[in-house]
Amino acid sequence: MAYSSEEIMETINMVENLHFDIRTVTLGISLLDCGDPDSKKAAQKIYDKITKTGEQLISTVRNMEKTYGIPIVNTRVAVTPISLLDHHYSADDFLEIAYALDQAADTLGIDFLGGFSALIQKGFTHGDLNLISAIPRALSSTKKVCSSLNVASTKAGINMNAINQAAAAIKEAAKLTADEHGIACAKLVVFANAPEDNPFMAGAFHGVGEAETAINIGISGPGVVRATIERCPNHNLGELAEEIKKTVFKITRAGELIGRKVSKKLGVTFGIVDLSLAPTPAHGDSVANILEAMGLESCGAHGTTAALALLNDAVKKGGAMASSSVGGLSGSFIPVSEDAGMIRAVECGALTLNKLEAMTAVCSVGLDMIAVPGETPAEIIAALIADEMAIGVVNNKTTAVRIIPVPNKSVGEKVSFGGLLGEAPIMAVNPYSPKIFVERGGRIPAPFRALTN
Repeated sequence: MAYSSEEIMETINMVENLHFDIRTVTLGISLLDCGDPDSKKAAQKIYDKITKTGEQLISTVRNMEKTYGIPIVNTRVAVTPISLLDHHYSADDFLEIAYALDQAADTLGIDFLGGFSALIQKGFTHGDLNLISAIPRALSSTKKVCSSLNVASTKAGINMNAINQAAAAIKEAAKLTADEHGIACAKLVVFANAPEDNPFMAGAFHGVGEAETAINIGISGPGVVRATIERCPNHNLGELAEEIKKTVFKITRAGELIGRKVSKKLGVTFGIVDLSLAPTPAHGDSVANILEAMGLESCGAHGTTAALALLNDAVKKGGAMASSSVGGLSGSFIPVSEDAGMIRAVECGALTLNKLEAMTAVCSVGLDMIAVPGETPAEIIAALIADEMAIGVVNNKTTAVRIIPVPNKSVGEKVSFGGLLGEAPIMAVNPYSPKIFVERGGRIPAPFRALTN
């Protein structure tokens, strides 16, 4: 892959002035050979494999930063969904494995480790149920372990029993970390159509269809894209989309270069480049600001969903032009607490939970890093999740919910999580009860479009 001097200079400008970075280098590791009837032995095998496989990860990433001058913000590991290792493990067995995962992450010096997860879109094994019951304790007593639950898919439909289990786990995780504003919930994502190669936390896991090991890259450049739009004040929307595609093409080229170099150095498979525009609380690094640069007075105004659809489509097309290895989620994240523009839009009343839900029909993920009152009942959380899963299932796309019922906080207050998690205004939920509906349980059947064989 040859790079012209012009491309190199453009990349330097993007890094120095427009917040361009590699948001994450994520090493995927299969743990399918680490199962053992004795959970203590399994935990040791898991620790040993992760630390041996990833021992050069941090040093390699730092060398790439130094060599190419592109910041790499996070280094992470994703592992096989832990519930698959042994369906006979108890909740305490899974908790022991969570501690081993956290210890391995600490030994490697990585930021997060994902994969304390279960795939339960159609039903449960005994192990799945026990892992779910362990999630609140695991996430509240570890620092770097992240968890995900895939509760729906276009092929299987929506597992309402799983959603109710997830909502109960969210409430308990918030309670166990009440002194930290329910921070454990920020490490738990509930998915429909979860991708097996997503490098972003908290939803990353190493799918069973993946290679033994793989490097997946998550790139991000909201500031770069916003600057492109600001240079085009008189372009119509079609012309604007073309300019965004050209910019994302350049970003993708840089990201793939880093990914292939890291994978070659480590001797593992190169997986994918995830093109997601992932914001941070830093000024100028906001997806909301991109939408406003298109001509909206505020993110959340009428027209926001259409603007986001344009952005998401252009991001995907620009990346596909640059690489045949595009994967993961790829598009635009809209996490409220992690995006300064989203926070401002909520605070001024322009952006509501209902509008966010509409936006998730066209964005990469879903209702992400949403803070709601701590007293929000589990059935309302379950219903919020079910609505988002329905959008994913019917539209054959990935959707997700990362929601935090913040203990002792009410609408109008704000909570600070620190770092990349930022701060979030407490958003109002619809108070009318869905209790009878969600407690029916069962499975909402797959849509007719699932019959594609």
